[in-house]
Amino acid sequence: MKFPVVIHKDPDSDFGVTVPDLPGCFSAGDTLEDAFENAVEAIQCHIEGLLIDEEPVPSPQSMDAHYKNRAYKGGVWGLVDVDLSKLSGKAKRINVTLPERILTQVDSYAESHGLTRSGFLAQAALESMARE
Repeated sequence: MKFPVVIHKDPDSDFGVTVPDLPGCFSAGDTLEDAFENAVEAIQCHIEGLLIDEEPVPSPQSMDAHYKNRAYKGGVWGLVDVDLSKLSGKAKRINVTLPERILTQVDSYAESHGLTRSGFLAQAALESMARE
């Protein structure tokens, strides 16, 4: 799942990261690269907290949806890719039956996006539930 982030840098401070789609989710880094890397961990922790609290996980919007917000003026925008299958909750094996053609498409899509089948299905389920 890709989340837009905005990074600000004030004089004499680290790079601060805000995740507009996840209110209360912030991070920082000594360098711009660190800021983007740390944003992934912050998003994973924030989403895990939402799931533990049985709160919905918001779907990320496009950067354009946030760009005109004055709170983010002057920031550097980027997308961070978060693999939701890496959340620390215990994985549970399940048995799912899908038509072979759909399974082939799922596997092809997951592979082309650097995901596992389970990671893709988890991401798709969370995105679907977030739309409601």
